[in-house]
Amino acid sequence: MTDQTVDFDFDLPENCIAHHPMRPKDLAKLLYIPAQHGPEDKIIRDLPSFFRKGDILIANDTKVIHAKLSAMRGAAHIGITLDRPMGDGRWHVLIKNSKRLKVGDKLDFPDGKVYATVEELEIGGSGFIRFNVEGYAFDEWLRAIGQLALPPYIERPTGPTEQDEQDYHTIFSHHPGAVAAPTAGLHFTDDLLTQLDTIGVERLTLTLHVGAGTFLPVRSDNISDHHMHAEYGIITPEVAEQLNQAKAEKRRIIAVGTTSLRLLESAVDEHGIMHPFHKETSIFIRPGYRFKAVDMLMTNFHLPRSTLFMLVCAFGGIEKMRHAYQHAIQSGYRFYSYGDACLIEGRSV
Repeated sequence: MTDQTVDFDFDLPENCIAHHPMRPKDLAKLLYIPAQHGPEDKIIRDLPSFFRKGDILIANDTKVIHAKLSAMRGAAHIGITLDRPMGDGRWHVLIKNSKRLKVGDKLDFPDGKVYATVEELEIGGSGFIRFNVEGYAFDEWLRAIGQLALPPYIERPTGPTEQDEQDYHTIFSHHPGAVAAPTAGLHFTDDLLTQLDTIGVERLTLTLHVGAGTFLPVRSDNISDHHMHAEYGIITPEVAEQLNQAKAEKRRIIAVGTTSLRLLESAVDEHGIMHPFHKETSIFIRPGYRFKAVDMLMTNFHLPRSTLFMLVCAFGGIEKMRHAYQHAIQSGYRFYSYGDACLIEGRSV
């Protein structure tokens, strides 16, 4: 098993990066990657054909917030990207121009009413700040003053558009708190969910507030040296019980997105029992990991050298996923947040 980051690198042509979603959504490509055979080219509209009665489809119901803010510290412009709420009124943030700040500084925002105080600074341009408003008032202010923090690989020279405000939310969105969308969920439509309901697929949700760290590649040469970002997740007792019942009845569990999978694997114990979860997780899944919660994974195509590509290699097998990604590149699949998807069978299926 490899620990070298370079072994998860690959060449991705610029024209493979999707800057807009497919329209209509269900005509996006879907690469089916079975456990025992080579990949098969499908489209999202074919997705129901891979499901059967009793399957559990579990998706992330986090909702993307306007996490990108512009502040002033005196005459200095300071860029702030909210990363995650800490539960005590503080926010962990990524800071542009952080060298101009010190602990105790006041950050002013364009409306002149809301401000934040710098409470802690970290090496690498991150830290903790506290706003002077919380709760509903903060949520309303953020919607009015902030911007979507679209991934850096989506070209928006003048910032997110009104169409992005529609496109960058999944049909499952419910609980605000994510910086980035759980992008596998972007492919689902009302019609697709109705088809799955008709088949007898059971649908559940969990919540993992995707942080800004999800965009970051692994920069260390050895993946063991990579510091995984933390994200806040919730699995209710009711959902945990339903998942355990499904496992006992040997029904399949299909995770929509790596975020759903990561949270499920954070909450399951060594015996395969799912437990309620209400805290942060920084689980780092890489080849050699033994999966205990999920039978299939639907996910988009990920960045070279990323922890998410390492995760899919762990789930589907390194050589199988390398081959699948090469096939996707050669076949014109669209990568990243607004791109196409793959459906991967776990090696134990």
